[in-house]
Amino acid sequence: MIEVKKEGILLEATDNEFENQAVLNPTTIQVGNEVHLFYRAVKQVNYSSIGYAKLDGPLTVVERSATPVLVPSTEHDSHGVEDPRVIEFEGRYYMFYTAYDGKNALIGMATSDDLKTWKKEGIVSPRMTYHEAEEYFQEAGVKEAYFLFEAFLQHRSGPEVLIWDKDAYIFPERINGKIAFVHRILPDMQIAYVDEMSQLMGPEFWIDYLKHLDDHVLMENKYWYETRNIGGGGPPIKTDKGWLVIYHAVKSRNSGKTYSAAAALLDLENPQKVIARMKDPLFQPELPWELTGDVNNVVFPTGNTIFDGRLYMYYGAADSRIAVSSVDLDDLLNDLLTNWRHE
Repeated sequence: MIEVKKEGILLEATDNEFENQAVLNPTTIQVGNEVHLFYRAVKQVNYSSIGYAKLDGPLTVVERSATPVLVPSTEHDSHGVEDPRVIEFEGRYYMFYTAYDGKNALIGMATSDDLKTWKKEGIVSPRMTYHEAEEYFQEAGVKEAYFLFEAFLQHRSGPEVLIWDKDAYIFPERINGKIAFVHRILPDMQIAYVDEMSQLMGPEFWIDYLKHLDDHVLMENKYWYETRNIGGGGPPIKTDKGWLVIYHAVKSRNSGKTYSAAAALLDLENPQKVIARMKDPLFQPELPWELTGDVNNVVFPTGNTIFDGRLYMYYGAADSRIAVSSVDLDDLLNDLLTNWRHE
């Protein structure tokens, strides 16, 4: 098996009110040797905002903001802005985050020109109830698991709960002239192609999209460690072998869920064509600070950097702290192509 090194804990909660419960699920922007790290910061009673830290190299924290850079301010994110992913695209920075109002989980988007000041642009996921979407799911012919999650969320949050959509990012460049938007309607990862991000804000787009949801699946859960669902991690990494994707996978157990990190390689021109994909986790919870926390048994990869040919993966550990694992990038690509060719 390929060797993954657990580098250890990078950030933990502080006495600052906005992050006095937990920090987790970071996203990264690398500029030379400098890393801008945006992360979910949780204050007591589980309200989230986005915190910021700067690294010199992959592991050395040299700056950390004492205040959040993005906070709840709309009806959609009144309970929290969570799990950011930041991507540089065509000269601007885009942040995608989960907008949570205590009941519904939607995808919010913010933009910045300098990584300091962020402007919320709106919601870029379907704003319709599962009840409204059910006929579209049926028309699309999606698998039974979509309806099981519909029933689960309606039971937990009420019959008017909106479609839960999370784990969003865009590819760092256009694919065949289109913006490629990855998101996660349980249990699979999906991809939408648009000319402009504003298209994702209108109901007409999503009605047609959901009617053909089966055509938009990027990857579906299929292996033993992803029996419940999968979801996007950090934004894709372009290599000469394909788009390298690090994602999270969830296994259901009688005693609870286990979140692992996984890897796949996608075709450069058609990301829905999977070149290689691991049938076993890239890494999984095994250390005390990954096994025990606000949510036990979680490694949740959401950010990546590359230093001296080594891929550093930043992740939430047990939903309580931020940690880092690393792997030789060439070894990972060779392992995928040699041992995990997609069937």
